[in-house]
Amino acid sequence: MPDELSQEDIDALLHSGDGAGGEMSGSDLDALLDSAEGMSLPNFNDAQSANTVSTGTSSAQENKIDMLYDVEFTVKVELGRCNMSVEDILKLKEGSVVTFDKEAGAQVDILVNNKLVATGEVLVLNDLFCVRITEILSNKDRAILK
Repeated sequence: MPDELSQEDIDALLHSGDGAGGEMSGSDLDALLDSAEGMSLPNFNDAQSANTVSTGTSSAQENKIDMLYDVEFTVKVELGRCNMSVEDILKLKEGSVVTFDKEAGAQVDILVNNKLVATGEVLVLNDLFCVRITEILSNKDRAILK
């Protein structure tokens, strides 16, 4: 598998599909993610890598990444799961409590296009729920979970 997508590959993925102004379908996004498995982004925590990107010395790589900035993904945070019979679901009403398989304070799963990519913890900030990412799964870990 190649380490980088060619510009033609990216253009084809971005402009394939139903011809609706370059919008990508879920299968197109999955194909893009699958073909990018071996790619790696610069380590922005490393001062030298961040400086290389910000000074434009790797403008070819930066241009390839810039094309992906407008691509939208669905991000979900999963608090937990449970199995319920149809009978129990039909008994649900306002005020019912559904118990999940995770303890309070446990890590939550972060899914992008229904694929697990990270875990995090739930926070409340200015009366809004937020998630702090605590671990980003490696490509190897994600492959094991498929």
